[in-house]
Parts: sequence; C-alpha cells; structure tokens
Amino acid sequence: MINQVIAIIGASENKGVALAKILAKVKMHLLLVVTNSHELSALANEIKTEHPDTDMEIVSCPVDASWEADIIVLAISYQAENKILSQIKAVSTQKIVITLSNQVNKANGSLSGEAENSSGEELQKILPYSKVIQVFNTALAAGFSQPSGVNQAADVFITGNDKEALQTVSKLIKLAGFNPIIAGDIS
Repeated sequence: MINQVIAIIGASENKGVALAKILAKVKMHLLLVVTNSHELSALANEIKTEHPDTDMEIVSCPVDASWEADIIVLAISYQAENKILSQIKAVSTQKIVITLSNQVNKANGSLSGEAENSSGEELQKILPYSKVIQVFNTALAAGFSQPSGVNQAADVFITGNDKEALQTVSKLIKLAGFNPIIAGDIS
C-alpha cells in the first residue's frame, strides 16, 4: 500500500468529492481543502460512515495542506488553478501535483481547441520543480463513483514526465479500483 498524505484542493467540487470518496477506500491520510469547512461536513460524515477508519482532515488553507502533503491534487477548474498555483508554488517543490483539468473555452464551456499545450504542460511550466501528472481529465465526476464495470476496471489515462511519479500515481489509481494506463509524457 502507498503510505502518502494527499491534499485534495477543491474537495467540494464535483471531481473533488468523487475523488475523496474513492481515496477514502485506499486508507490514505486525506486533507480535504475548501475555503468554507461547512461545505464538506456532509461529505466528511458520509465518508466516515462508509469508511470509519479513514484518516481525514478538513483544511481551509491550501498552502498548509500542500506543505503537509506528499501528493497535491488540483480538483478545480483550469481557470481556478492559476489562483491556487501562486499560493502553493513554494511548497510544491519535488512533490507530485495532479491536475484533473482541461483547458476549457470560457465562452461556451467546450474544450479549447486553441490551446497549444495541454493543461498539464502549462501547469508543469508554472511548477517546474514539481512532478506534474495529468489524470482523470478524460472522465466525468459521475464515472468516478463506479470505477469498475462488470468484472472489468475502468481505464484511466495518466500522463507525466517523471517516471517515479507516474508509477506512484498508477499504484494509487489501481488501489482505487481503476486500470491505470500510462499514456506518455505530459504533452
């Protein structure tokens, strides 16, 4: 088992909620990050009911959570990432930073076809000393709650430039009930 502290920034967002529920099964130390802790009380109660031995905290400061975490998950929109990145950049050095986002056209909500780089590539430029991994960006939050079909785990594509980080995230994804597929580098 992977013994890691995982901070989920945006734990009250759709993907953040789904990911928190999944990772509660894996028995990691979870730091659920939101600006208003009341947003997560129902989620925390639900997780504790389903997984009473889950080691979990609700944290309001993304910097404090990122400082403590081994793995930082950005379960927020691509646009919201930029605000958070300036706050956590100094404490994310040499840590795995997972993005679940895609670059989205603000006008109509569609995937941006104008982008020269993936959102993971852009994140890696902003956090050059972090190990950026892009995962779950091709899945909707609703699909997280049922990671496996009939006798078959759902495939999850993972990209990143750091081989050790890719292996760590692959193990985590597998423990969560998915079939991890390393799909190449962050580009």
